[in-house]
Formats: sequence, structure tokens, C-alpha cells
Amino acid sequence: MNSLKSEGRRRFLGLAAGTAVALIAAPAIAAPRFAIHRQLALLNVHTGEKLDCVYGGPNGYDKAALKRFAWLLRDHRNDEVHAIDPKLLDLLSAVTRRLDARQPTLVLSGYRSPETNEMLAQESEGVAKNSFHLAGKAIDLVFPGKHLDSVRRVAMALKGGGVGYYPQSNFVHIDVGPVRHW
Repeated sequence: MNSLKSEGRRRFLGLAAGTAVALIAAPAIAAPRFAIHRQLALLNVHTGEKLDCVYGGPNGYDKAALKRFAWLLRDHRNDEVHAIDPKLLDLLSAVTRRLDARQPTLVLSGYRSPETNEMLAQESEGVAKNSFHLAGKAIDLVFPGKHLDSVRRVAMALKGGGVGYYPQSNFVHIDVGPVRHW
């Protein structure tokens, strides 16, 4: 009888210990896993400026690096600078990793000033009046050596925001607004 009680107690303690380990590990498993360094390599095609920079790590974002990305992604028509949403950089970093892109991403448009956005909206029907570019939450880009359709599919699979596919103009738009595609 005592051996049955001991066996039952051991089984209970084993299950309790396993449950405790699972509960302790659950937040670590559920938390998003970022590389030790959040890094991007971008080339602004309009200014020729290149930035290959670690912009954050497991403890947050590097404010100086975020300012360098804001400068690189400024409105190249008037040099107006606006903060870039770090979530956009994280989304772009995730797309870069999924594509296994080894060359700097070519940036066609990052932040747009209201004046630039208005001018572009008058020239083209494809420019939204309330574009996420105005808030530093969108980027138009090309990954050298990667098919646009592959970039579009990867960005859509991540469900991090909007994905615009512009094969005639040879770029993909990515933003951190609501999940949608066109």
C-alpha cells in the first residue's frame, strides 16, 4: 500500500514539475524572437546614400541608429526628415531575412512630406491622399536579385501591414498599417 502511495506521489510531483517548467518557459516561447542585433542595409536610390546599421537589440532600439534611418529615408525632394516607425524597420528586416537577401535593399520612397505626396497624387492615381509614407510607416523598395512577386508573397505572409505590388513600376510597397494588399 505504501509503495502505491509513494508511486502516486512521485507521479504527481513529476507532473507538477513538468507543468511548472512549461509555465515558466511559455512566455519565452510565445515572445517574438529577434536576432541579437536588429540590422538593415539600405541604399537610397535617389541620394546614393547607403546605411548598413544595427538599429536595436533584445533590449530595445538604438535611438541614434533610428535617427540615421530617418535621415536616409527622408523626403529626398526637400530633405524633410521624419521619424520612421521602428515596426516598419522590423517588418523590413523580417522580409529581408525570409528572402535571404544579401545585398542592400534599394529604397525608392520612405518618408514623404505633405507637399511631395500632394505633388505625386496629382501626377498619379496610385498615390493615397493619406499615405502611410506621410507618417514614416511605409517604404517602396526593391530587393536586388529577388523577384518582385517573391517579395510580395513574403511580405503578405508576414501579415505586418499593407503590401502593394507594382510590377509595371518595378517595386513593392510595404507599410505597417492595417493588413491588406493590392
